[in-house]
Amino acid sequence: MGVSGGEEGSHNGPSLMPGGSFEAFKYIEDILLKVAAQVPDSGPCVTYVGKGGSGNFVKMIHNGIAYGDMQLIAEAYDVLKLVGKLSNEDLHNAFAEWNKGELRSFLIEITADIFGIKDGKGDGYLVHKVLDKTGMKGTCKWTVQQAAELSVAAPTIESSLDARFLSGLKEERVEAAKVFKSAGFGDILADQHVDKQQLIHDVRKALYAVKIRSYAQGMNLIRAKSMEKGWDLKLGELARIWKGGCIIRAIFLDRIKKAYDRNPNLANLLVDPEFAKEIIDRQSAWRRIVCLAINSGISTSGMSLSLAYFDTLQKGKITG
Repeated sequence: MGVSGGEEGSHNGPSLMPGGSFEAFKYIEDILLKVAAQVPDSGPCVTYVGKGGSGNFVKMIHNGIAYGDMQLIAEAYDVLKLVGKLSNEDLHNAFAEWNKGELRSFLIEITADIFGIKDGKGDGYLVHKVLDKTGMKGTCKWTVQQAAELSVAAPTIESSLDARFLSGLKEERVEAAKVFKSAGFGDILADQHVDKQQLIHDVRKALYAVKIRSYAQGMNLIRAKSMEKGWDLKLGELARIWKGGCIIRAIFLDRIKKAYDRNPNLANLLVDPEFAKEIIDRQSAWRRIVCLAINSGISTSGMSLSLAYFDTLQKGKITG
């Protein structure tokens, strides 16, 4: 059984993804319904996922989506901080405002909170004291391996894994920066002049557009594995049980559920008419942010590769 919720889930209920024997599930269903996180408009965050190891597979993909989501938020932060020169107060206000709309989610909420936390043992904000080096637990790596084995493109999720690999090379990056600087590489950020409010507006639009892709790629992986194994997984139900208790809970999961309710055989979430319109409405802002980041020397691999994914997907004929 896949379980997502962490420390908070132990107090307020997790999202539960049981798989395996349906008969065994029925024996403990009443317990799981009480243990799971409760969402007022959609009930307990638990459902029978499917046969075999489907529950654990779904949880693994859930984690891959989370990695992609966190990478995209980090890229949004980099652009706002480095190009827009936003202060921590500005960043807190921007993310808090975003959390009132289409980007409302657990990760956006806690990101807004983080910007306001002072260092209790020293001066300044805590976020500036965090070492820019991270690792991983392995689930995102397994997700990317499955993408390769299933021949499913998942560039947003894959980019988050590469970003973590590079993040872990702290000492190597420090030395590389010295070499490039001595070779004449200057600070190209100094050449960028932007309207802060327009930048915040564009980043918001771009972040929502790429966030849709992270979830869509995860759903594509689940769909492909379900077809391979004959699990007959209900993607709309998975979106429903992720609405509470888990790290990727977000308001737009309601809309993902409705998309799969409208068309259970939807090949790709991006071609659902409602999501397609939202992507088209935001693509200009998205392209502006990617170009701005490139010209500023800021790595936005998640946003950039997601844009390439979209541009390839929307072509009936790729070349010529």
